[in-house]
Amino acid sequence: MAFKLNVNGKAVTADVDGDTPLLWVLRDTLGVLGPKYGCGVGACGACTVHVDGAPMRSCSLPVESLGAAKVVTIEGVGADPVGKRVQDAWTELDVAQCGYCQAGQIMSATALLKAKSRPTDADIDEAMGGNICRCATYTRIRAAIKRASGQKAEA
Repeated sequence: MAFKLNVNGKAVTADVDGDTPLLWVLRDTLGVLGPKYGCGVGACGACTVHVDGAPMRSCSLPVESLGAAKVVTIEGVGADPVGKRVQDAWTELDVAQCGYCQAGQIMSATALLKAKSRPTDADIDEAMGGNICRCATYTRIRAAIKRASGQKAEA
């Protein structure tokens, strides 16, 4: 079945089964490779995208559930001023080690800062709790979120 989607501000069509997870539509059908496969059950956060501004795990989100929702991936988040600040802070603080989880981390951090412009440590813990970093860069992730929010960042 053909699904009309809005991905990173562009109208696209994907001819897939309705129960196909958005992650595979993005990667295999549309060539959008930023969201990564990590666990397949929405527990690690590597596949996080924004759906109408909310962070969602694309590995467990059937494409048929999207309707007219706007999907933003790591490839498009920098077009948003908050997303750009987060990406810049990530680079400035050299957050990534292996980098595999970082697209999902940035997507969750951007959603947090759009909801709470000056998050507390507890806010950060809650928002980022579903994103796993096997390299354990959590201290630098927190510092980058604080820097992007204009708060003092200690890495």
